Amino acid sequence: MSFSRTLARWFPVPKLLTPPAAGVDITDASIKWLSFKEGGKGLRILSCGTVPLPTGLVERGAIKDPRALAEVLKDVKKKSGIRFAHAALPEEDAYVFSMHVPAKSTRTQIMNMIEFELEARVPIPPSQAVYDYDTVQKRDDNGEEIAVTVFPRDLSEGYAQAFALAGFDLLSLEIEPRSIGRAIAPKGKNATTLVVDCGYARTGVAILKSGIPIFTSTIDIGGAHLSKAVMDALKINEEDARIFKNEHGLVPDDPSKKPVLDALDRVAASLAEEIGRHYRFWDTRRNERGEHAMPVEKVFLLGGSANLKGLPEYIAGKVHAQTERPNVWQNAFSFDEYIPPIDYRASLQYATAIGLALRST
Repeated sequence: MSFSRTLARWFPVPKLLTPPAAGVDITDASIKWLSFKEGGKGLRILSCGTVPLPTGLVERGAIKDPRALAEVLKDVKKKSGIRFAHAALPEEDAYVFSMHVPAKSTRTQIMNMIEFELEARVPIPPSQAVYDYDTVQKRDDNGEEIAVTVFPRDLSEGYAQAFALAGFDLLSLEIEPRSIGRAIAPKGKNATTLVVDCGYARTGVAILKSGIPIFTSTIDIGGAHLSKAVMDALKINEEDARIFKNEHGLVPDDPSKKPVLDALDRVAASLAEEIGRHYRFWDTRRNERGEHAMPVEKVFLLGGSANLKGLPEYIAGKVHAQTERPNVWQNAFSFDEYIPPIDYRASLQYATAIGLALRST
């Protein structure tokens, strides 16, 4: 297989020549997809949905059986009715860093500079890596700040192979936080935010600058740990635990629920401690003049497990920062013009797919 060393610019196709492309988000537990079409008053959802994945097919983002995954992707292709796709790579296997390059550097020059930096920055030889960059900020004659993403080639090839076997034309690959940033970051605003993607088994953490990730990490605490705390305390099944989390969560609305609240609090406190550690590291960084280099303006919570009632207030109290669940549709359309066929709670799970689909708009 001929394989590019770049991520987001793989298989570039001019927008005018391509029909709508689906954003396809693959996790250990499921595949979510979403695509847009142009309506009379802006973007509208053309197709969306989710299908479960068998346990062990994808583990911590690594595809264990590309052919088996391709069979599930064929089902996605059939249900979506779309041939073209943008896909996300898991941030836990990526290496992300920022660097500065001279003003007016060409893409070839920048890629060569990145390759020179790789040995000192990441434990992957250039021959075994794919990498690309986004421009974070231009500084006139002082050069540009870029964000570099490096991903192991063999893991990347697993994704490309699965999509090819499923009959998809894969237009791009990028890491999940880049897709999320495209969906939730206000356009034209040079802000630094901490994004917390609360998944089933793990929680992804990313620092976004102008919507572009400059740092990523993974916390091994997710919705499954919160559910287990509820299940053990109340002796209920996982679905009932999910309902309890969303409807009661961390809010002390009934003294009889104190044992389960205590159990939830222990897990949530561990999660908040890790989030706080990342927040404080970036928020307190100073430049050579002793000024705050990158104050974090806000913490965004998303992902299915972000629906835990009271979680934004809980994290805000522990981290001492404004914390909220974002509007994942803000860069697609206004609710004044269109109401999507996905409810708010479910939409928090679609941020990656939305951001991927926005690549083709």
